[in-house]
Amino acid sequence: MEMNAQIWRDMAEIADNESLMKQLAKYLKKLVAKKNDPTLMTKEEFFAKLDKAEEQYARGEYSIMLPEEDLTAHLKRLGYDI
Repeated sequence: MEMNAQIWRDMAEIADNESLMKQLAKYLKKLVAKKNDPTLMTKEEFFAKLDKAEEQYARGEYSIMLPEEDLTAHLKRLGYDI
């Protein structure tokens, strides 16, 4: 709650400066894009994905790309709608 209030106070300080407002708008767009990026993850999430992949590999749940396949053909063979 306090952080929210501080952000609004800081924005009020720069509201009358068009140049600063443009910089803020540009930065906010970057933050929103970053928030919506599904590839971003925490260190813990990353290592959890690695652990899961190693477990799947150990159970034989993996696919090998055939020598004559390109990536698109391989993904189609796996059932991805490319």
